[in-house]
Amino acid sequence: MTHVKQYGSTGPNLIIIHGLFGNADNWHSIAQSLAENFTVYCVDLPNHGKSAPMEEASYPKMAEAVLAWAEQADLPSFYLLGHSMGGKVAMQMASLTNKIEKLIVVDIAPVDYQASHTTILEGLQVLKGQTFTSRKDADKVLAQYEPNMAVRQFLLKNLSKTQQGLVLDLAVEQIADAYPTILKKPQLTLGNPLSTLFIKGEHSDYIIADYQDAIMDAFPNASFKILAGTGHWLHAEKPIPFTGLVRRFLLDG
Repeated sequence: MTHVKQYGSTGPNLIIIHGLFGNADNWHSIAQSLAENFTVYCVDLPNHGKSAPMEEASYPKMAEAVLAWAEQADLPSFYLLGHSMGGKVAMQMASLTNKIEKLIVVDIAPVDYQASHTTILEGLQVLKGQTFTSRKDADKVLAQYEPNMAVRQFLLKNLSKTQQGLVLDLAVEQIADAYPTILKKPQLTLGNPLSTLFIKGEHSDYIIADYQDAIMDAFPNASFKILAGTGHWLHAEKPIPFTGLVRRFLLDG
């Protein structure tokens, strides 16, 4: 079961896919803005948000889950935007379907990455086994594993209310099991002619010059934009210029 939130009901279809440890709600304000021009669908990936858990969550399996939902929703074609891990899922989808009109990949490249979330996963595994009366209590636990308050606030957006208290809406064990696979590049067909935009945060190192060959081999019609003064979460840091870039690329021509 793939959980999706819809914004708007007029204009061409746009599917948005969040990154690792995220969920559809991360894109709420962006989706509201883009709903002026598009029918926006924000997806919870497997193991995230309100979507079903998935064992061995590879990029082909996650891509197939989103495509199965799109088929069920009777979307004949769509624009596609993915951030970070969601960008890898989006790239994988582009190798599996010809229904994508244009592709936007946000601050990720089709390459292997080094592990950088190990202690975060440990902290989330501790949270997963508990029920909390307040976000502050959950933050105290998570602070033992992640010192950056902004990162903790992002992670704690996965807390949801139940009758018993706040619980974590993440299939943490499945994510931890799949983490080595998540770090790998997606399994792409090279030379995809799809019109593609890569948007990089100026201060982020998720896309660097060394990755340009890998990007152009996979997507020879790719163009690039750098969003000044931003890091990896560029859409949250500068939503208005980010949304402007998305609109211009998708509506141009």
